[in-house]
Amino acid sequence: MTVAGHALPEGRYGKPPAKRSRRTTAALIALGVLAGGVVAYTAYVNLGSAPIEAERTSFGNLPGNQMQLVFDVTRQTPEKAAVCIVRTRGLDGAEGGRKEVYIAPGPSPVRVTTVIASSSEPVTADVFGCSYQVPAYLSTAQPPTG
Repeated sequence: MTVAGHALPEGRYGKPPAKRSRRTTAALIALGVLAGGVVAYTAYVNLGSAPIEAERTSFGNLPGNQMQLVFDVTRQTPEKAAVCIVRTRGLDGAEGGRKEVYIAPGPSPVRVTTVIASSSEPVTADVFGCSYQVPAYLSTAQPPTG
């Protein structure tokens, strides 16, 4: 090996890198495209539009550290039951009360009104989140036991 007319000492810089075959290069490119596709699909599924959206429309204090919350629920699949978790917060921002609200199958959007009990005087209420995974104890479709 020579550089600008000078011979490099043998063994000092190791063996020259081996050339990659066209198959290896093509396989690496295909693997990169496949990995990019998996990342894009995962991002689409996890960051796309939510299957259930809830929007608070109003809230107001009631006697006895309670708060009334009114919110609208819009579902992509309105024929499925859903559950929304709602909560109150106190003046210091701490959560004072939490409640699970059953949303029966039906029209979408639907307006829901609920009352949340709080451990301290609530100053605001909001919808923490909604899901189609309704616990059995909330579903009114379950036959009574006992």
